[in-house]
Amino acid sequence: MKKALHFFRCAAAALAGCSLLLILCVWLLIYGSLPFYEGKKHFSELSDAVIIERDALGSVTITGHNRYDIAGALGYVHAQERFFEMDLMRRQAAGELADIFGKAALPLDLEIRQYRMRARARKFLEQLPPDQQALLEAYRIGVNNGLNALTVRPYPYLLTRTQPVQWTEEDSLLVIFSMFVILNDPNSRRELALSTMHAELPDTLYRFLTASGGAWDTPLTGNSLDWPPIPSADDFDLRTINTPVQANMIEFDEAIPGSNNFAVAGNLAAKTGGAALVANDMHLTLRVPNLWFRTRLITVENNARTPHSHADVIGITLPGVPAVVIGSNRHIAWSFTNSYGDFIDWVRITFDPEDKSRYDSATGWRSVASYREIIHVRNAPAKEIMVHETEWGPIVARDHDGVPLAMAWTAFQPGGINLDLVKLESARTVDDAAQIARQTGMPPQNFIVGDKHGNILWTIAGRIPKRIGDFDPRLPADWSDPETGWQGWLKPDDYPLIRNPESGRLWTANTRTVDIEQLAILGDGGYDLGARSRQIRDSIFARGHFSAEDLLSIQLDYRALLYVRWHALLMETLNHSENTGLLAQVEDILRNWNGHASVDSVAYRIIRDFRQEAIKTLLRAFTAEIKQRHPAFQLPRLSQIEHAFWQLIEKQPPHLLPQAHDNWNEYLLSCLQRVISRLQQGADDITARTWGEENMAKIRHPLSPHLPAWIAKWLDMPSDPLPGDIHMPRIQTPSFGASQRSVVAPGKEESGYFDMPGGQSGHLLSPYYGSGHTSWVTDKPTPFMPGKAEKTLTLTP
Repeated sequence: MKKALHFFRCAAAALAGCSLLLILCVWLLIYGSLPFYEGKKHFSELSDAVIIERDALGSVTITGHNRYDIAGALGYVHAQERFFEMDLMRRQAAGELADIFGKAALPLDLEIRQYRMRARARKFLEQLPPDQQALLEAYRIGVNNGLNALTVRPYPYLLTRTQPVQWTEEDSLLVIFSMFVILNDPNSRRELALSTMHAELPDTLYRFLTASGGAWDTPLTGNSLDWPPIPSADDFDLRTINTPVQANMIEFDEAIPGSNNFAVAGNLAAKTGGAALVANDMHLTLRVPNLWFRTRLITVENNARTPHSHADVIGITLPGVPAVVIGSNRHIAWSFTNSYGDFIDWVRITFDPEDKSRYDSATGWRSVASYREIIHVRNAPAKEIMVHETEWGPIVARDHDGVPLAMAWTAFQPGGINLDLVKLESARTVDDAAQIARQTGMPPQNFIVGDKHGNILWTIAGRIPKRIGDFDPRLPADWSDPETGWQGWLKPDDYPLIRNPESGRLWTANTRTVDIEQLAILGDGGYDLGARSRQIRDSIFARGHFSAEDLLSIQLDYRALLYVRWHALLMETLNHSENTGLLAQVEDILRNWNGHASVDSVAYRIIRDFRQEAIKTLLRAFTAEIKQRHPAFQLPRLSQIEHAFWQLIEKQPPHLLPQAHDNWNEYLLSCLQRVISRLQQGADDITARTWGEENMAKIRHPLSPHLPAWIAKWLDMPSDPLPGDIHMPRIQTPSFGASQRSVVAPGKEESGYFDMPGGQSGHLLSPYYGSGHTSWVTDKPTPFMPGKAEKTLTLTP
């Protein structure tokens, strides 16, 4: 017996020793892929030494003697900290994810490969001016040097058992295209769904549900739009429609990639020495590590004529691209929000009935161009597809009646992607910046810029197509008429632009920014409801002078002003209902609401869910027959539907009341009862169902969903309850929100603020993994400028 016990003890000790040895080996492998933070490293392609400093958060300051050396050093740093994430972005854009993730990623690749973006990126690269090609080359060399210098390949490749592939110049253009995918609707599903609704619904109902704006509008120029009238019973009558069960599959989703930016002129700004103040918070899907990389680039000219001249740019970079995306250069500060203009159009294609390889083009019958694309799939045979292209773009969809559709997208056009963004680093005035922004090849954005002289300016950054002909850009159209479609790019001087408005204030928040006449230039790509924009506008008009702290407080504002009238509607609904114990408890909860989307608020969660349920139920009823005839139909994003709903609530037309309800109050009460029923499923006591319980952070590493939970928790950010929601300045959902917040005055950057979730490094053993995340969660922003250098790395030629 003693021998047996001794044997088991020895076996257990050996097993424990082997386990510890295995853990040590894994740790050493992961440790071997850590970036280099200190010392000297050889970089033969540099013209002179470059110094790379990191502060306590890992914010990087790169100092060199020319922009090409700095681009090489930036590539080196990006690769060591974020190569896996850079790789995912280029693969997402090129349709090459299955090469790493296998069959699970094949549907994504099949969808995106139709755009042939790697082939397009090669062509775009050849069309770039020589200085931009040279910058991309320097960056590519830096990326590969940084990757190859690692002792062990980045740890995600160890987990996926794959090898990283060297960076190319075209990959940087693919990363820019990936931002088109993130910020635009890459399949333009919205317009496809609108086309189906347009064909299936009476015209009055279609216009009533899909208008471009209403009373919540807050444009920079012009007035709010008038919402169309309610359709008559002769046009549409729900009492005559039997709603099929499958209609309940339709969902209502308002979440959109977006941002806030706003600025005040220098004469309204305090403690800036007359400089303008610019605020920006870009709202995107949140992930680990964060999309952006805190960066400062200092160029010191090392020659006899200008021994002390330098450029100093502070902001954020996008790993994969050698440019500062938003920031300040001591002369100007610039910012972006997604413009939601219409920059994708569908073209209806007519094939030659006698030769299906030809289509009716703007110049007569023309052959379809066909390309063979091979998608490599890890641990599976490669998948081959054929892509068919027209002069307008690839044929990738069909209209509601089966007609083939070609996609025209600014991202496909020559000049649609370039590196002109780099020129903002040397701009001196808002006028310089506007000229650069309007010719930059990027997803078209609202561009707000301020300079140290106090000027502020808004325009659109990115290329805008020049539309000709009488067609609705929101619906597919026939472009075989040469007088219909796109005719190159809009001239920069024809862009809408506002400089130094009389109020001294500018603001955008993904809503319509221009009057109805200029709307034809930009188009309607699904503008957000104006509630968030109005809250920002009203806040900056409520003050006469501003500090950086004042603008930050607006960014962090989570007052739920849109929901005030929904709260009143709920209280009125309860007043007309039978006073059961549960409804009395709900009424008591609502009566004590403080008007905020607070983490501890049960009332806000009830009001929000009630709004969603009430709107969704109506939309399901209106589109039930469409769903029956087109089972794959899903609602397009109807961001302005709030206007339609309130017309119905105020006028209560009986012919638009969903069946099974005798009156509108009964309908509203049924919506509330469904909300309460869902809340009770999690806990009988609904007083425990707070907004924070629902709005719990889920900011995850791209690999963590595929790993055991005990490993994933080391990669993900903490599950903190978060205040805010999508219709207020502080946009926040579990995995969507402010990917950065900044407030800065050019020339006074030391007084500015900056915050972002996650951290600088993509390496979980790095001291900068998750650095600054707690500040983002707790509303304690860090300085805009990097802090004191704690680690210094020198790259030497």
